[in-house]
Amino acid sequence: MALSDKSPAAHRTYNEWHQLDHRPENLRLPGVAWGDRWSRTSECAATGRDVAGEPDARFADVDYMAMYWFRQPSDESVAAWSKLGENSFQWGRGPILPGVARPLLAFFTPVLGYVSPRVPVSAETLPFRPNRGLHVTLTQLDEPHGASAHEQFHWLDTVRMPDLLDVPGVAGAWTFSLLEPQRHASLPLDAVPEYPRGSLRVTLLYLDDEPETVTREVAERTVAWDADGRGAPAPAAERVLFCSPLRTIIPWQDW
Repeated sequence: MALSDKSPAAHRTYNEWHQLDHRPENLRLPGVAWGDRWSRTSECAATGRDVAGEPDARFADVDYMAMYWFRQPSDESVAAWSKLGENSFQWGRGPILPGVARPLLAFFTPVLGYVSPRVPVSAETLPFRPNRGLHVTLTQLDEPHGASAHEQFHWLDTVRMPDLLDVPGVAGAWTFSLLEPQRHASLPLDAVPEYPRGSLRVTLLYLDDEPETVTREVAERTVAWDADGRGAPAPAAERVLFCSPLRTIIPWQDW
């Protein structure tokens, strides 16, 4: 999400709505296993630009990220979730709010989950474990089922992810592949480009230390890994659209 009004008052209004109204209503649905949200603070944005360059123009002004995990059968869970969105609008309580842009609304399929050897919980439990933030990377693939993409995915699973899990502050990770852009049955939500299935990938690192500090450590180690011959085998297969640390939002304290 991106706010057109960056004033503290606008951020407070948005956070109060999302954290104290919208999210609790969503979490009450039987088909929603979990949902969380994070903030791209000015410090997070600056760190992301320092280590990964400017994000794609579409995501340059992102302020917040939210995600929900749905239980099976997912079609029924999503239908109930969408109905709540329409009901909320009829109640005069969102989710279409003035000054709030959503450059990416989409459903993703979980690919693989990972946990650091020092973390006792399972990958399935990781999203429920408290975190201090995320390191999120969004990439786009022109040929999501091509040989180069397959080579990249194998390298991520067998080489880069084990390296990342050894970084202090990285508790674990999940990867996701685009299922489809979100199209609401009744609400006129922001238009999302027609990305083909699988053409977007998300890698989330769950962090239990300062997000900016962990992000810089990941960047420094990445240079060393690449120099040691552990770099991506087919980097041209995907391009980075967005790469940044995000901070977990603490109600009231952070707005």
